[in-house]
Amino acid sequence: MPRIVEADICIIGAGITAAMVAEKVSQERDVRIVVVEAGDETVPLERRAERRQRTLDYGENPWLRDHIEDQTARGMMSRSMGVGGLAMHWGGTVPRFTPEDFRLRSMYGVGDDWPVDYDALEPFYQEAEERIGVAGHPGPPELNPRQKPFPMPGMPLSWNLERLKEWGERSGIPFWGNPVAKATVPYDGRSPCQRCDTCQICPTGAKYTPDFAFLRMIEAGRMEMLTRTLVRRLVLEEGSHRIHRAEAVDRDNPQEPVHFLARTFVLAAGYTWSPHLLLLSTDRRFPDGLANRSGMVGRYMTGHRSVGAQVEVPMQLFPGMYARDSLLSTQFQRPGSQDHYLRHDLRIWESTVGRVPRLRGDDGGLLLGDEILDDWRVRTTDRASARLRAYYDVIPDRESRLTLDAGLRNRWGDPLPSIQFVDAPESVALRGRTEESIRQVFAGMVRAGGGTILSQRVDDTQDHPGGGCRMGDDPATSVVDGWGRTHDHENLFVVGAPTLVSGGCANGTLTFAALSLRSAEEIGRDFSQRRS
Repeated sequence: MPRIVEADICIIGAGITAAMVAEKVSQERDVRIVVVEAGDETVPLERRAERRQRTLDYGENPWLRDHIEDQTARGMMSRSMGVGGLAMHWGGTVPRFTPEDFRLRSMYGVGDDWPVDYDALEPFYQEAEERIGVAGHPGPPELNPRQKPFPMPGMPLSWNLERLKEWGERSGIPFWGNPVAKATVPYDGRSPCQRCDTCQICPTGAKYTPDFAFLRMIEAGRMEMLTRTLVRRLVLEEGSHRIHRAEAVDRDNPQEPVHFLARTFVLAAGYTWSPHLLLLSTDRRFPDGLANRSGMVGRYMTGHRSVGAQVEVPMQLFPGMYARDSLLSTQFQRPGSQDHYLRHDLRIWESTVGRVPRLRGDDGGLLLGDEILDDWRVRTTDRASARLRAYYDVIPDRESRLTLDAGLRNRWGDPLPSIQFVDAPESVALRGRTEESIRQVFAGMVRAGGGTILSQRVDDTQDHPGGGCRMGDDPATSVVDGWGRTHDHENLFVVGAPTLVSGGCANGTLTFAALSLRSAEEIGRDFSQRRS
């Protein structure tokens, strides 16, 4: 007999979008929420300084047990699976999409419009920034539109970034500090960032990670979490298109199935595992998977590519202070008239290649105290290096898709996903011109500011991926509506990265966090308001 777990809302996955939904709904509505996570609990805050040190000393992965050995996929960017998901590893960069991202077809005649526009999403962007705790520099209002200030002042620019900002702006392009999910003042129990430059594991808790939100909710009795529990199938009610239960396996007791019964189900398992679960959940009425009468589940996988350059700049820099910080410009995301579609962001980082302090001199002798700084200054000339990068928009094709791979199965016999990203024809046609236009921007910056382009490259990886359950008003061409509710099942929502229509020109985390909060507002309508 299966073990039965009942709740009002069952959320599958324990990443940042699950945290957004659970936190908002539990604060506003009188509900019982259960979050189901296939992976393990994460490293607690009190152990993160130790894990950080082992990363520095030995190059170890700082996050213990952060994936399941045979739960993988071809073409997937990361195998991370555990409480907090990829937002445990992330660098915390959280720019917004710009208004153009939501109206590509209307404005440029390429891709598709989203069922929600920037103005409708703007208050949820603000709410996401406040829940996450974002520090940001406002930037020019015409390039960085927002109704309210950032929750916290922007991260102070290092001496190096101040110099690189001056250098970049000689080209006439405005730059400002990238917004980050890191505290610059005490915020929501988090201490300010110490800029120790190991953002892959923050030892102080200054960087937002979803486990903090889950811990607060569990301690307040507003939700329950089951870890090491893999949901393998969703099952419909007899004679209805409503989801009746989620069937799972307890990794510690695989002989006893676990069934989750709920009024509302929320898929928050990311761009790989949310469409994968729908494809696994076949039914005689849905032989190709739930929510898939349109055949759109797993299609229109999306992301963006980048062009990068290493440049020598005519200035003295002293790398070592928060080198992960960067400068941002959205000038080329918001272009005026143009003879072909071209949109990309633009970023500047310092580069520490060959310029970090050393502990031993040329004679092999140990350097101590001021000797280290003196040696560093001697080796740091009046020319330094910096990195440039531009993420450019890639229009996804219908055949850019996630499918089930019968040749790749987990220990329970489930076929695992295979992902292949495909550009739409208009992106294929424009790719060469887009990349050349970005190179010309780099060249113009070097001409204006001085220096030399040392190397350039194009990254063919579809970075910051999403899609697979795209949103839309037409059930024939999408999986969910603008609120994340599946067209085929009234009590099933998909939230987060899978719902993206396109990848834009910036990191998508803040956008799908905002979309998840919008979904949470709709999910909550079915439940009574919390009185206290």
